[in-house]
Amino acid sequence: MSSEVSEGRLQRLVHAAMAACLGVMAVAVFINVVLRYGFGSGVAASEELSRLLFVWMVFIGATAAYPAGEHMAFTSLIGLLKGRPALMAAVTLLIRLLVLLGCALIGHGAWQQVVVGLDSHSVVLGYPTALLPLPALLSALAIALMALVELIKRKPLDLGHGMEVE
Repeated sequence: MSSEVSEGRLQRLVHAAMAACLGVMAVAVFINVVLRYGFGSGVAASEELSRLLFVWMVFIGATAAYPAGEHMAFTSLIGLLKGRPALMAAVTLLIRLLVLLGCALIGHGAWQQVVVGLDSHSVVLGYPTALLPLPALLSALAIALMALVELIKRKPLDLGHGMEVE
């Protein structure tokens, strides 16, 4: 019961973080549009801030979507395996291994970009440009950890929305 409560709190925190990113982006872009079209000027930091927050929001959402089974899935193919538990177990193993491979590739590339970005700063706001690829690295690590736990526990494949053929 306590893990369900902590998962619920974590989900609310993640959704609040994504909502905050979206809210700040919307306000920044709205103010910039009004200033540009209404007064012929604008806030230079609006674009940089929006880009940074959008990247963070996307990867926070991708990380939150994994345990809920909300990533893109081939439900038609998986649906055909309903009556074949051995084949379903093999496909589940293959899927988890492919997820780990994808996370390793994304994580490796993101790490390289983080290292490159440590020495440079954004033009307007001056934040280290390592903050742009950092959420990809953190997301890859988090999803890989979740997939590894599922692999070790031999958790059945859960697509979150059932396996009805679409």
